Amino acid sequence: MVSVAVELAGRTLATPLVAASGTVGSVVDFGATVDFTRYGAVVAKSVSPEPWSGRPAPRIAPVGGGMLNGIGIQNPGVDAWIDAYADRLADVPSEVWGSVVGHAPDEFAAVASRFDDVAAIRAIEVNLSCPNLDGIPFALDPSLSGQVVERVRAATGKPIGAKLSPDAHPIAQVAESVMDAGADWVVVGNTARGAGIDVHTRRPLTSGLIAGYSGDPLRPIALRCVLEVASLLPDAPIVACGGVSTADHVIEYLLAGATAVGIGSAHFATPRVANRILKDLERHLERSHLVGPSQLIGAYEPWT
Repeated sequence: MVSVAVELAGRTLATPLVAASGTVGSVVDFGATVDFTRYGAVVAKSVSPEPWSGRPAPRIAPVGGGMLNGIGIQNPGVDAWIDAYADRLADVPSEVWGSVVGHAPDEFAAVASRFDDVAAIRAIEVNLSCPNLDGIPFALDPSLSGQVVERVRAATGKPIGAKLSPDAHPIAQVAESVMDAGADWVVVGNTARGAGIDVHTRRPLTSGLIAGYSGDPLRPIALRCVLEVASLLPDAPIVACGGVSTADHVIEYLLAGATAVGIGSAHFATPRVANRILKDLERHLERSHLVGPSQLIGAYEPWT
């Protein structure tokens, strides 16, 4: 009998699928569009201590097989967000994770502290790709990333996932720093920094010029990041993310060493993509005579 449940840092997720932050809004506003019963966890859009207006349009643009987005983490601030959504999160048929951002470690901690009082938020994801006060993403610096996670760890008793950036080199050092600082798992990773220019108008495709690149072309880069983190930290639970739209993509990340796998940009094209992915994953497990996804974790066969 196949079971798709997985164990992530001592907690059971009903499936290995995680709805990535930023692609399912504040979760409750996507309840009629996305079937959240198919996910082990869903991650709400990142929230800051005070309201952030985000960037002006244009903020999203297709590029090849992927997508640029420069939203600027628009959000109403943690107090307004809790007032609008907290009471409704209990109705979500999956585990909900909050996502915190800030321009300084104490700002991340302030949001985490407020989330600590929201029972329906079961875990907290630390979005380290947010730039610090100098305009440099925390996720590129192991020491700064560790400082942020350390402050968040002191502010909440909930499990913590640290969301890393594929732009960090070496990313495994950042993963090691955040795990040492108290993270329960790492999310590998986020969008990669990219850009595009319209050759006819000569204007950048997004108003901020540099944006986050996601979608299918990101997957080999994110897979490399998972392999590097798993090699240095074989006991660190990993949530992989980047370019996932099929069960084969999920299996590939599991084989590389991930425990769970995030679905992001695919939601924009196919909101119920997880239904097909989970069904195909179950078929693969049955055909392979496996009882669950855990038997795939880190099980790739190297060339000898």
